[in-house]
Amino acid sequence: NAHWGMSIFEWSFCIVALLALSPTLAPPAFAAASEPNTIASVYVTDLRCEYLREPLGIDTAVPRLSWKLTATSPSLHGQEQTAYRILIASSPDVLAKDQGDRWDSGWVNSRDSTLIDYGGAPLRSNAICYWKVQVRDEAGVASSWSRPSFWSMGLMRREDWQGEWIGTDQIFKRLDGWPPPDNTIPDPLFRKEFELAAPPRRAFLHVASIGYHELYVNGRKIGDDVLVPNVSDHTKRALYRTYDITDALRAGNNCLGLWLGMSWAIFPHYAREDRPFTAMAIAQCDILSDSDEWTRFGTDSDWKTHPSGRTLLGIWDFMHFGGEHQDANRAIPAWSAPGLDDSQWNNATVYTPAIALTADISEPNRKTDPIKPIGIESTAPGVWRIDMGVNYAGWFEMNLTGRPGQSVEFQFSEQEDEAMTHRLRSVYTFDKSGRGTFHNRFNYSSGRWVTVKGLTYRPELRDIKGYLIRPDYARTGTFECSDPLLNEIYNTTLWTLENLSLGSYYVDCPQRERMGYGGDGHATLPAALANYDLGAFYANWAQDWRDVQKEDGNLPYTAPTYWGGGGPAWSGFCITLPWTVYRQYDDQRMLTENYPTMQRWLAFLETQSKDNLLVRWGGEWDFLGDWLWPGANGVNGDTRETLFMNNCYWVYNLMTAAQVAETIGQSEEAQRYRRRAQDIRSAIHAEFFKADESSYVNGFQAYLALALMAEIPPTELRPKVMERYLREITEVRKGHIHAGITGGAFVIRSLLDFNRADLIYDMATKTEYPGWGYMLKQGATTIWEDWEGLKKHSRLHSSYLYIGAFFMEGLAGIRPDPQTPGFQRFIIRPTIVPGKPLEWVNAQYDSIHGLIESAWKKTDKGLWVHVTVPPNTSARFELPAYDFKTVNAILPDRDPLHKISDVEGPISIELGPGRHEFLIR
Repeated sequence: NAHWGMSIFEWSFCIVALLALSPTLAPPAFAAASEPNTIASVYVTDLRCEYLREPLGIDTAVPRLSWKLTATSPSLHGQEQTAYRILIASSPDVLAKDQGDRWDSGWVNSRDSTLIDYGGAPLRSNAICYWKVQVRDEAGVASSWSRPSFWSMGLMRREDWQGEWIGTDQIFKRLDGWPPPDNTIPDPLFRKEFELAAPPRRAFLHVASIGYHELYVNGRKIGDDVLVPNVSDHTKRALYRTYDITDALRAGNNCLGLWLGMSWAIFPHYAREDRPFTAMAIAQCDILSDSDEWTRFGTDSDWKTHPSGRTLLGIWDFMHFGGEHQDANRAIPAWSAPGLDDSQWNNATVYTPAIALTADISEPNRKTDPIKPIGIESTAPGVWRIDMGVNYAGWFEMNLTGRPGQSVEFQFSEQEDEAMTHRLRSVYTFDKSGRGTFHNRFNYSSGRWVTVKGLTYRPELRDIKGYLIRPDYARTGTFECSDPLLNEIYNTTLWTLENLSLGSYYVDCPQRERMGYGGDGHATLPAALANYDLGAFYANWAQDWRDVQKEDGNLPYTAPTYWGGGGPAWSGFCITLPWTVYRQYDDQRMLTENYPTMQRWLAFLETQSKDNLLVRWGGEWDFLGDWLWPGANGVNGDTRETLFMNNCYWVYNLMTAAQVAETIGQSEEAQRYRRRAQDIRSAIHAEFFKADESSYVNGFQAYLALALMAEIPPTELRPKVMERYLREITEVRKGHIHAGITGGAFVIRSLLDFNRADLIYDMATKTEYPGWGYMLKQGATTIWEDWEGLKKHSRLHSSYLYIGAFFMEGLAGIRPDPQTPGFQRFIIRPTIVPGKPLEWVNAQYDSIHGLIESAWKKTDKGLWVHVTVPPNTSARFELPAYDFKTVNAILPDRDPLHKISDVEGPISIELGPGRHEFLIR
């Protein structure tokens, strides 16, 4: 083992054998690939292209490839990759011969295993790439080849699109009135029949739509995704999805069908002169024959269209997202099957919107968690109230019986004592059979309670179900501890996060606004990255922020949705988002793609400043500071506290941009941003510092947290300002959180960065107002918009989800190393709160490099700690200077292997790959 370059002292840490965890600490299992026959210490698993498993239709000219390493023997240590070889072939047969006719990287001496650029010849539209990977371990032994994977390319050039945008001639127009009258234009159907001489060797269909779509081939829906594509700024681009329809086609007559939903097609902030408010789509079918010839045809005016039996209720705008009217009498059986008499159908209308077409390469929306109702009660004759048991955003489904032509109304509510909130409602109308099922298709609802009007019988629970709808990203984090309240806060936070992610951006709330606020992005980003696989998701949202930027560099406060209030801490998310994602995944392309947006944003801020301070700009809602702290009331754009906060955030943006610039090789600009930040710091301190209090403005937590993170106090004053900050938490607020949406994110971030997660523990375990425990004590099943739970606000909101970062980073201590992005090196620094009843913590994070585990438990012999370091990574285990005496490594029989050291100060131990256990006395 000399090749590891480790001393006997260091080796004593790394030979620690695996122990079976006690039942109370057994970690949830992630699915593992079966071990191939290999003599190397590792084998390759989980092949990804652009973060995704086997994606179809990507349009990235240089795709990036990633994989993970799994230890052949979990009881050994030190597994590393010293070299890799990638093979990419045009067919499975070529790949099976260990040949790469698209690219053979050869052996590359490198530890890199994530986001590696494709290095072969340029890839054309519809190219299919079959690939596998082999690595050499720390001893130079070659592993077996990974299991093969593949991806396909989309349409790489605009001229490759031969289809035209089609829709109907029915145009939505918003009518006067309050609430405004519902949309009355049905969701349209489109169909096209064609002949094939023989079954295809391969067939792809690329579909972009403005508004949601579903694809049908020969009477069958293709794929299990729903509410597609993901949301994009329809003033700039439409996203297309690629479908493999090979198995759905046959020799003879075939039929393609598209069903469009109005939805985002009539969102008022996407208005364009060349695109009327109507659902439209562009599609192209590419068919490969056995003779290797491609046949291509697309949408045009020859496609036939007809209204469907489904109509959007509402007008897809603030407070008017409505629902759906499903009229079974207007349904057309077998509308997408060949042979239908469509002579009475109209020809499609061709449109020419000048917007970009981009592949939708974030995970599609799918039905995930089934939700079963827990109760039904009668509230009036013919009126039934269903309790779904949990607040959620998604689909509702109910089997129904009634009279022909009878209509049943469904009203959705977040409030137990209100039949309907935020005007969310749907309607089902029976056909002559008198039997049917209401289910969503192109809209979704939000709430816990459903009021059903118009039934003549008591519904049965077995006839009702709900579904959470969200992008199908993977869960990567798990956490459990001995405190039931903390477990409930963690699970409720993650449930809320999932309910806010439909469309591949985080909304503030799914029922009233559906807007992608940057301020709420701050509140959700750390918690989301700590628990979900979101590289593709955030790449999609970053593109939205690039799209919505104005010519002068200013940014709206939401993306891709434009509408909504905010301030610099909302728009400045364009800098925080790419940098945080880079730290999580080592994604340098995320920085280079978004850096020009950062530059223009910072240049805009300069135009809004005077004497090194930002000045108030815009209308009533354009210069907000912290939002909805306990007791907050009204718009705060004109307060001195907001002016202070926004100037501190300006410095924070400059500091982050300097790090970005340095990372991508723009050192001179990095230094310029740092100098600019220092000038502004001096001006802020001179204007706002209260020397007699060692504080700024009113001393609230959010303002002091941001001041410290932006390094506003001069070096000699920082200890006093820190002391004042901690006193604000512990004495003035008696351990409670006292901050809002944006400010609270900086409170939690600062306490994690300053290694004071013990104070977050106090905040999280409070059950009195204000706090997360208080919400749960009031019966909340999702996190609220405000700390009070006022009826005018949302009960499913992104406001305070920043607590989600505390569990993984704070209690379990799993953190990226600031000097090494992407978790190839990381830190384990758990929080063991002295004098508190927390007895054990068990957590996992399945990083881009592999599974990390951190578990600890207080025992009568001392503090037991378990850490798993994935192959090809390293970690540093840290504990502050508690009342510890000795550190011991543990053998399988739980006897001390070796007394490592007497402890006189903080513990810091370097760990290599493998499973490690310690007993700290």
